[in-house]
Amino acid sequence: MINDKLPKIWYGGDYNPEQWGPDIWDEDVRLFKLAGIDVATLNVFSWAKNQPDEETYNLDWLDEQINRLYEKGIYTCLATSTGAHPAWMAKKYPDITRVDFDGRKRLFGGRHNSCPNSPTYRKYAEKLAGKLAERYQNHPAVLIWHVSNEYGGYCYCDNCAKEFRNWLQNRYQTLEAVNEAWNTSFWGHTFYEWDEIVPPNSLSEEWEGGRNTNFQGISLDYRRFQSDSLLECYKLERDAIRKFTSDTPITTNLMGFFPQLDYFKWAKEMDVVSWDNYPRIDTPFSMTAMTHDLMRGLKSGQPFMLMEQTPSQQNWQAYNSLKRPGVMRLWSYQAVAHGADTILFFQLRRSRGATEKYHGAVIEHAGHENTRVFREVAELGRELGQLSDQLLDSRVQAKVAIVYDWENRWAIDLSSGPSVALNYVNEVHKYYDAFYQQNIPVDMIGVDEDLSKYQIVVAPVLYMVKQGYAKKLEDFVAGGGTFVTTFFSGLVNENDLVTLGGYPGELRQLLGIWAEEIDALHPDQKNSIVVSDESTRLAGEYTCNLLFDLIHSEGAEVIATYGHDFYKGMPVVTRHTFGKGKAWYIASSPDQAFLTDFVTEISEQQGVSSILHSDPGVEATIRTKDGKDYLFVLNHNDKESDLDLGETSKKDLLSGKTLSGKVSIPAKDVLILE
Repeated sequence: MINDKLPKIWYGGDYNPEQWGPDIWDEDVRLFKLAGIDVATLNVFSWAKNQPDEETYNLDWLDEQINRLYEKGIYTCLATSTGAHPAWMAKKYPDITRVDFDGRKRLFGGRHNSCPNSPTYRKYAEKLAGKLAERYQNHPAVLIWHVSNEYGGYCYCDNCAKEFRNWLQNRYQTLEAVNEAWNTSFWGHTFYEWDEIVPPNSLSEEWEGGRNTNFQGISLDYRRFQSDSLLECYKLERDAIRKFTSDTPITTNLMGFFPQLDYFKWAKEMDVVSWDNYPRIDTPFSMTAMTHDLMRGLKSGQPFMLMEQTPSQQNWQAYNSLKRPGVMRLWSYQAVAHGADTILFFQLRRSRGATEKYHGAVIEHAGHENTRVFREVAELGRELGQLSDQLLDSRVQAKVAIVYDWENRWAIDLSSGPSVALNYVNEVHKYYDAFYQQNIPVDMIGVDEDLSKYQIVVAPVLYMVKQGYAKKLEDFVAGGGTFVTTFFSGLVNENDLVTLGGYPGELRQLLGIWAEEIDALHPDQKNSIVVSDESTRLAGEYTCNLLFDLIHSEGAEVIATYGHDFYKGMPVVTRHTFGKGKAWYIASSPDQAFLTDFVTEISEQQGVSSILHSDPGVEATIRTKDGKDYLFVLNHNDKESDLDLGETSKKDLLSGKTLSGKVSIPAKDVLILE
């Protein structure tokens, strides 16, 4: 478990007592106890209060809050408060603020306005983290350290330019290697001195906010560099804490598919992954599930923390709908079902002023327990207390993996074509959703993950094939695995240089095909997938759109062909026997009907089955611990739905009832069946 001081699913969230006074503090504690809250995240944005000037540190207030809560049985998730530097620091040390994409020097304001390569920021952030750790290293209330908050945002200042050149020297050693990796002979970009290299922004190589670039290699490396720079800031604080405490876990809150940081790299430096979940009211349930699975996959299946979610309303989206009755509970259990061992909210008491005063909270502006939101929070708190430690450290076990890679995403986003409509996350989600709809568990994995535990590995739009990865996939398939990839795969290496000799480059031998052209049409323009092989469940015609690879078989079986355009009759779906396994290629973006049949086909071939037969809209996952399986059943529908548990009796941990056979589950309800 995350910390055995509190052996249950932690329940609570961000608390900002510094925004209030003693008359409110006592009432807060009373309400926290009513709601079953046992963890408060403190000190997230308190740097200015903690350090009013260069030499003074004021932590007495924090002592008071930690002790006051602990006396009432409420533990602390202790943040370092470095997510927003003080105004005096920006005034005295201008290097601390960022330069934006358009080359403008920022003034003090907002948050996350600190340059990750500012010597001032690094000095004072590290020092504050150390002082906090020294003071609270043995405090029994502190369960976990929370470094900064929601890292993100790039900087293009002179300090970043200097450190970017140092980063490049460490990565490539020589300017000649840089020039080769970036193909700088194009447009006469050859560099002869290190200080000729400048950050790629609107003043140099990029435009439209970084969505376009003249040199993909330069822009790709700058994203790697900025991700690494922010990670170095996290590591500085982490290491400062570690000097005083060796066993209290340390984390920082991630943000799902946030595009700017390579979370697989970050997770290696974190004791436990934590993340903030803020779906819109129209976000597909499978997208949220996929994001939970990605957070679990960052550390090879280790349980994660849900660090933030709103009890009801958000305030920063275009349309900030209330969570309907039962939805907060349902979505909380969805997090647990996919591997969360905490349920934490932002925020515990709604702020009175500034930008988040209309962001939902456990305690609303009404200030009492007589609200719908509070009643729902309290009921969930009661249930989580009832579950105790039964689910802690249980694991989700999957035979299917979907590959996701941030550097691949950056390269696709930066590519000069072929289609502005190509969205890597959406293409990955299409394949995830096909398994999700059939209640087949999926692991979201990076390219470093061991593949031997899987039967099926899907890598949609594997545009970038890193060194050694093609061989890894070949070994997986040769050993009996099923591998699936799609259009726009295998084109480039990790430097975004095209692998010559024909697409899909290093994947050509594995897939048994080669592609000579890629057509790109408006997403509304369709072609058809005409199945010509009767040996599969695929039958008839399906539609496809977006991109269309014009491929030729080099030993692969042609399962389906295009139905229209000048490439009518050319392969669109192929299957290649490689060793003991199969490698599939889907040369366009297919409709959902195709993916449903396709997933059924490859799952049956590999002996992978659904864990629950149910009405559409009913989600199922299994967490396993000490030989016991816990089946989570979540009804996302607005109506009662049915499922079939078979002949084996199962006990619902929430209601205590024993169930078997065909069962009905009310709208927005949850079952946890042992």
